[in-house]
Amino acid sequence: MRGLFTILLLILSNTFMTFAWYGHLKFKEMKWFENLGIISIILISWGIAFFEYMFQVPANRLGFKGNGGPFSLVELKVVQEAITLSVFVVFTLIFFKNETLRWNHFLGFVFLILAVYFIFKK
Repeated sequence: MRGLFTILLLILSNTFMTFAWYGHLKFKEMKWFENLGIISIILISWGIAFFEYMFQVPANRLGFKGNGGPFSLVELKVVQEAITLSVFVVFTLIFFKNETLRWNHFLGFVFLILAVYFIFKK
């Protein structure tokens, strides 16, 4: 149960992180944001990233073996990276329809999934 809850928190965390890191690239298309300077954009991104930390820190504390969770530190990091990539792909397909995912991107994703497999292999 702790493992599932950790993964759900990591998905939420990475959703906010992706919006903080890449969402501002769509600001030019929004009337209210179109003339913001870089400092304003950074502050908005920090505000969004605050919510990333609200989920990321509890996820790591809950999931870490040293705190009674099911994951080693390396396993936590690899799971987080796989989730980050998954959330990023969904985000890109929904919000950046002009971006194309090519075969080599999918091959890279397969290698990342293999990394998760090998990290968890006992």
